[in-house]
Amino acid sequence: MSEYATQHSIPEDYDALSGALFAWCAERSILLRSQEALNVASAAIDLFLAGHRTQDQLLGALVAHEIN
Repeated sequence: MSEYATQHSIPEDYDALSGALFAWCAERSILLRSQEALNVASAAIDLFLAGHRTQDQLLGALVAHEIN
């Protein structure tokens, strides 16, 4: 198992990432199966790995980075 997996709760991480993605897309009327949503998901994962661990932190970082 990776060091990351032993230090963090995977279900909670998934909840933060998926919650941020769903909220971002809903607020902007982005279809979840679109290329735009895929770009947002990729950016959210990068931001998560950079230290933004909660849904609120991820949403704030997405706004700050003007992710579309």
